[in-house]
Amino acid sequence: MSSTTKIDLNQVSYLLITGASRGIGQRMAIETARKLKPGSIIVLLARSASGLESTRAEILEVNSRITVVTSSVDLGNASKQLLEDIIEKSLTKTPVSNFELATIIHNVGTIGNVERKAVDMCDRQEWEEYFATNVFTVGVLNSCFLHKFKECAKKLVVNVTSKACMVPFKSMGFYCAGKAAREMYFKVLADEETDLVVLNYSPGPVDTDMTVDIQGRSMDEGTRNYFKDLRETTTILTTQQTTEKFLSILEAGQFKSGDHVDYYD
Repeated sequence: MSSTTKIDLNQVSYLLITGASRGIGQRMAIETARKLKPGSIIVLLARSASGLESTRAEILEVNSRITVVTSSVDLGNASKQLLEDIIEKSLTKTPVSNFELATIIHNVGTIGNVERKAVDMCDRQEWEEYFATNVFTVGVLNSCFLHKFKECAKKLVVNVTSKACMVPFKSMGFYCAGKAAREMYFKVLADEETDLVVLNYSPGPVDTDMTVDIQGRSMDEGTRNYFKDLRETTTILTTQQTTEKFLSILEAGQFKSGDHVDYYD
């Protein structure tokens, strides 16, 4: 396996992470920040301004020599112009040439309506709203980011994906369809842009608000019981566990750009 996917995080880096106000995104932002060199900039995006502030405070506790920028934004309806402006504003005093590594982590994700079967997913607006947040804006933001950092020597694109992009889960038609579409976009990107490192990271079943939500609201008893059993048998992972695995995957570089790598691989 080529070592070109090996990522040294101990560099002057620009890191943009979505869904950074809680859960996996929050933990990834904090633990990645520990490793970055002074002069690095981290940009945190999510809807919750208060959640972003708590992530920012925790990052500065572990690494006070980097800059943390927060932007409260609804990625369901964010325009290309808004996304470009967020990136531009975060760089007001810093030329792109300062960074040795530019990283974007697409962690944002919603579960969608889990109270209906695939046969009943007939509301076009619901489809459009789901894909707007989970697929469309992801692609637009990714494009804005890569055009801005095209001169950066090393670029890393991470898509937080799921086993659900390959395995169907009853009641989770929106989620499974969105994850599958999103991952295939990143696989095409990796094939086309050979100078990028692209990782589709599947974090495993993690104890987050999302898995609690599925357990409580899914119309399918089997799906509800699956998540209930994970909790009761303590096989559900913490955000810390999955983040540590994620960082070790990057540092080992034992994957091909575009690969789907699961926590359990």
